[in-house]
Amino acid sequence: MKELIDDFLSAPRFAVVGASSDREKYGNKVFRCYLQHGHEVVPINPRGGLIEEHEARQSLRELDRPETFAISVITPPAVTLKVLEEAHDLGIRRIWLQPGAESPAVATRAEELGLELIAGGPCLLVVLGFHA
Repeated sequence: MKELIDDFLSAPRFAVVGASSDREKYGNKVFRCYLQHGHEVVPINPRGGLIEEHEARQSLRELDRPETFAISVITPPAVTLKVLEEAHDLGIRRIWLQPGAESPAVATRAEELGLELIAGGPCLLVVLGFHA
């Protein structure tokens, strides 16, 4: 798991799928955590809009060179399945499922797609350290 996390954190850019403008939600906290640690990060939210003064993209497909991104996923498992398909199609290989985004169906589909996920382990907020 440590090697996967180290590889994930070595990415040049990050995206948070499920980013939220609500500062109480984990999608916002994970987004702010990246910002607190000086990372280039893009919020992904199907409604678009501004999140912490950053323009949200509505999907991973709107990213410039998506294959260069590592993505944190904070979505319900049914949505996570769609995110995995999109990430696979775009060549995104670094994926960290935050607690709550996982399910047996998600794990099965990731394996079918040949995706190696960070899942069932620590939250990014714990690994990087989040300052509310």
